[in-house]
Amino acid sequence: MTKTKLALSDVGLPSFTAMPVVGRGKGTGDIEALKKLVIDDNSELDPEMHRLKSKRMIVLIVTDDKKELAVETILKVNQTGQKGDGKIFITPVVDSIRVRTGETGDITLD
Repeated sequence: MTKTKLALSDVGLPSFTAMPVVGRGKGTGDIEALKKLVIDDNSELDPEMHRLKSKRMIVLIVTDDKKELAVETILKVNQTGQKGDGKIFITPVVDSIRVRTGETGDITLD
């Protein structure tokens, strides 16, 4: 995560949100890592939960002209050719509003 954060900052994209998440693909997960995510120590993990893996999700909103830069940067830092390198999902953002000022549109991303 640190390498990704530094690389994005170095290319002028320092603002993003990162959060711990769990998910599953074709592989199996680390049950001990998942137990750390359970809030109530007395609760039992769902038997199917062993298939979930601890992951980190990054949400990065950029203007259209910076999309390729963001993708290239994330790929450069994270692409090892091995399972677990991650995925990038690109979705349109209809609008954004800066709550403090009421400004809308791309200017809110600066």
